[in-house]
Amino acid sequence: MVAEKEGPSPPKLAGERPPQQQQPLGQLRRTKQQVTDGFTVKAMMRNTVVEIEKLDYHHYLPLFFDGLCEMTFPYEFFARQGIHDMLEHGGNKILPVIPQLIIPIKNALNLRNRQVICITLKVLQHLVVSADMVGEALVPYYRQILPILNIFKNMNGLEVGNIDPCIIKGPNLAVNSGDGIDYSQQKRENIGDLIQETLEAFERYGGEDAYINIKYMVPTYQSCLLN
Repeated sequence: MVAEKEGPSPPKLAGERPPQQQQPLGQLRRTKQQVTDGFTVKAMMRNTVVEIEKLDYHHYLPLFFDGLCEMTFPYEFFARQGIHDMLEHGGNKILPVIPQLIIPIKNALNLRNRQVICITLKVLQHLVVSADMVGEALVPYYRQILPILNIFKNMNGLEVGNIDPCIIKGPNLAVNSGDGIDYSQQKRENIGDLIQETLEAFERYGGEDAYINIKYMVPTYQSCLLN
């Protein structure tokens, strides 16, 4: 029995496209992303892109700032991450919401808890640089924000033993192991240093009236711009 020879391939028609190669599964998944609003059921699904800047900032940003008082995981993490994400993408939506953020900031600082104070100070540093005019908008509220900062400004790891336990609540301000190293610096959890950084940010972005108002509330503060 003689095997039949394969004939020549049929000619390609004009305009006929060659067969496409199959895309890798991972690439197919990446091409199926869908855009959705935040804090919805769809936002929790895979391959979705959340448009944070389209959120209602008057509703959600104060809500997250209220969460600064949380000290239990994962609630404190959600509040902190939500704030930083919204500040990162908020743009001109942030400035009109500033008056709604003052009471949550004041409540968080008044807890006098080291963890909460450190988180709130880092949030304040992000807030003043988040959008134009935000630093200036905070100046009228220094009387509500800065009194607690004045109390803790000069506290550092070497002063832990001298702190009145009625003043500070929660864990010690810093860890002093006896070898002269303040390990709180590694996580930027030294309250004294964070307060100094925050006051300097207030002065830099608060406009021409910022320094005199900071000095009134925190008499020991020295300008970072008048050198």
